[in-house]
Amino acid sequence: MGSVLVSDVMTREPVTIGPDANLLECAKKLIRKGVGSLIITDDKNHLLGFISQRDILWAIVKKPKIDLSKIKAINISPKKISILNPDIILKDAINKMNNLKFDRFPVVKNGELLGIITAKDILNFHPEIYPEMEEFANIREEQEKLKRIMQSKESDFSEGVCESCGGRDVLSRFNGMMVCESCKNSI
Repeated sequence: MGSVLVSDVMTREPVTIGPDANLLECAKKLIRKGVGSLIITDDKNHLLGFISQRDILWAIVKKPKIDLSKIKAINISPKKISILNPDIILKDAINKMNNLKFDRFPVVKNGELLGIITAKDILNFHPEIYPEMEEFANIREEQEKLKRIMQSKESDFSEGVCESCGGRDVLSRFNGMMVCESCKNSI
C-alpha cells in the first residue's frame, strides 16, 4: 500500500452540480445517483463547494419554513473545504481522513477537480484496512455522544429519548434524569 496513490483509487467522475442549483435539485440528484454528497463546480470544473446529505438535513431543520427550492447549495456549502492531491500516497490520505474525521475528500490538482476519494473507495481497494476504518467510525460516534451529553447538561430542555419511559419527546431535567413531561408529572 506504500506506493498506491490517491489517483489510483479515487472515483474519477464524481457527481457534480452547478453553483446556482438549489437544495431541492441537490436532494433529487443525491437520490437519483445514489451518492452521499455532491461537489459544486463551475463550467471549468473548478471546485467551488461541497454539499452532503447532512447539509441538506441541517437546512431542513434550521430553516423549516423556507422552501428548499429557494436555498442555493453554494450558500450552505462549507467555506473551507479540505482536499487531497492525487499524487499523495493512500496511507497519507487515510491519516488525513482519521485526523479530520471526514470520510470523503475532493481530489484537486492545480485548481481542477479530478475526482473524489471516499472511505468506501479505500475499503473496496484495500479491504484488510477495515479494522482501522471501523475504529475511525467508533471514535466519531463517541465524539457525537459526548457532544450530545454536553449540550444536554448546558440546557434544562432538549429533545431526545426519555430516561424513564424510553419515548422520544422534548425532555427536561428532573431529579438528575432527562424525562418527558408526562413522566415528570407521574413521578
